[in-house]
Amino acid sequence: MRLMAGLWLLVLPLCAASLLVGAVWLPPGAALTALFGRGDPLLVLVMQELRLPRAILGAAVGAALGLAGAAMQGYLRNPLAEPGLIGTSAMASLGAVLAIQTGLAAALPLALPGAALAGAGLSVVLVLAMAGPRGGALALILAGIAVSALAGALTSLVLNLSPNPFAANEIVFWMMGSLADRSMLHVQIALPVMAAGVLILWPLGRGLRALSLGEDVAASMGISLPRLRLRLALGTAALVGGATAVAGAIGFVGLVVPHLLRRAVGGDPGRLMAASALGGAAMVLAADIAVRLILPERDLKLGVLTALIGAPFFLHLILRLRRQMP
Repeated sequence: MRLMAGLWLLVLPLCAASLLVGAVWLPPGAALTALFGRGDPLLVLVMQELRLPRAILGAAVGAALGLAGAAMQGYLRNPLAEPGLIGTSAMASLGAVLAIQTGLAAALPLALPGAALAGAGLSVVLVLAMAGPRGGALALILAGIAVSALAGALTSLVLNLSPNPFAANEIVFWMMGSLADRSMLHVQIALPVMAAGVLILWPLGRGLRALSLGEDVAASMGISLPRLRLRLALGTAALVGGATAVAGAIGFVGLVVPHLLRRAVGGDPGRLMAASALGGAAMVLAADIAVRLILPERDLKLGVLTALIGAPFFLHLILRLRRQMP
């Protein structure tokens, strides 16, 4: 309870700070008044159409990635696992890249996030088909690696053959990940998909606890491993696909946050999912605030900052695991 209370006390001020920080600092009183549609019409527009969607998406994207990462690590029983392992983020990125390259993203506001969600859904179909109905964790990992490699190769091919340098430039910047210039339309697109992912993954706590004791023990406790794997793949795809559809590729959140919070929950996968959702929200909100304060005139991308933070942590984690090996 103390951990969850502490995380809430971290997330809520970060949400408030996200509403106040921007190109122009707004006094809290004026910002709050504008948030409820009163006061200067320009401030109302800024708060309701720019900063509020950005704060909501920052919390939602972080929570989705943190929750998916905790579930994936619990299923694979590996602290180095992350939600992109089954190829969802790579396929979602490929869908978005195709929407940008073909011009659909410019013609239809819903084309880019819709294509990204379609790519995420396709990744589940491919991974489950390749892993087979009775495939275990290793088969799921190998299938995910294959799908990620294929999606990455096709994305590179699109960039390589792109005749339009402006489209290629837009693709590159989109793949860096960002919450800038997002609207309530993006919120309406992403939140239902992420909510579906939460509903799918949340009941898996008992199964993941049993699985931590071994697959045989889990099966003896009445846990259906094929059903658990199916729900894990569907829930992770919904969470990561929804996040990627509106924010681009944001890495390392699903890897770093569950690992930082694992000791605080005693290694319980069920409790870790709830804590990681809040921890992920805090991390993305803090990073999004930082990109607005660090080089604001250069538009530092959110995914770049999370990678700069996450990559050294990942290397530290590998080195620590290597020292623990006999």
